[in-house]
Amino acid sequence: MYLIDTNIWLENLLDQERAKEVKEFLNNVETRLLYISDFTLHSIAIILTKLKKYDTFVKFLDDLFVNNKINLVRLEPESMKNVLTVISQYNLDFDDAYQYVCADSYNLEIISFDTDFDKTKLSRKTPAEIK
Repeated sequence: MYLIDTNIWLENLLDQERAKEVKEFLNNVETRLLYISDFTLHSIAIILTKLKKYDTFVKFLDDLFVNNKINLVRLEPESMKNVLTVISQYNLDFDDAYQYVCADSYNLEIISFDTDFDKTKLSRKTPAEIK
C-alpha cells in the first residue's frame, strides 16, 4: 500500500518532466492500494486554484474519489507531536514530516520524488521502482 506524495500528483496534473512515469505507475497499481493524505489534497487545491486550474482540480477530485476510490488518510491533532518529533529527528520540513507520520501510522510505503525521505527510516520509492 502506497502513500502518494504531493509532488507525484503534481507531476502528473501539471504534465511535468516525469508525468509519463507517474501515469504508468497509476495505471499499473490497483487503486485500493493508493493513499493520499489530507495535507496533500489541500496542498494540491492551493496550487491548482492559485494557477486558476479549477477544472483540473475538479477532474482530480472526480478521478480520485468518485471514479477510483483512492484512500484518504489524515492525522488526528494529537499526532502533531509525532510530526514535530520527525521534523527534529530527520530534519524534514513540516509537509514531509506530516507525510512521514501518515505513512508510518497507516503502514504505507512512501512514493515520492523528494530525496529528503531517503534519510529516514521509511525512505521512499519513485513510481518507476514499483512494478
